[in-house]
Amino acid sequence: MAAAKRAYSSEMANALVQVSQNMGMGSAAIGLGGAGIGIGLVFAALLQAVARNPSLRGQLFSYAILGFAFVEAIGLFDLMVAMMCKYV
Repeated sequence: MAAAKRAYSSEMANALVQVSQNMGMGSAAIGLGGAGIGIGLVFAALLQAVARNPSLRGQLFSYAILGFAFVEAIGLFDLMVAMMCKYV
């Protein structure tokens, strides 16, 4: 008896590449949830700080915007990695 050979077609190879790209993109996009949680925590801390000391509202708001920008930058970097998994 001759041993059966498995022949992978180019269609199957393309499908496997597409599946692995989608899995990588989904795994990389999980970090966007962390960015959303971080933004929520920044503004929750802002509300709590303003409730404790309303006279520092302007200064605290500028710090909160800075924190928001840092957290959002991490989210955008994560989104960039997710897109690179799919399209590069």
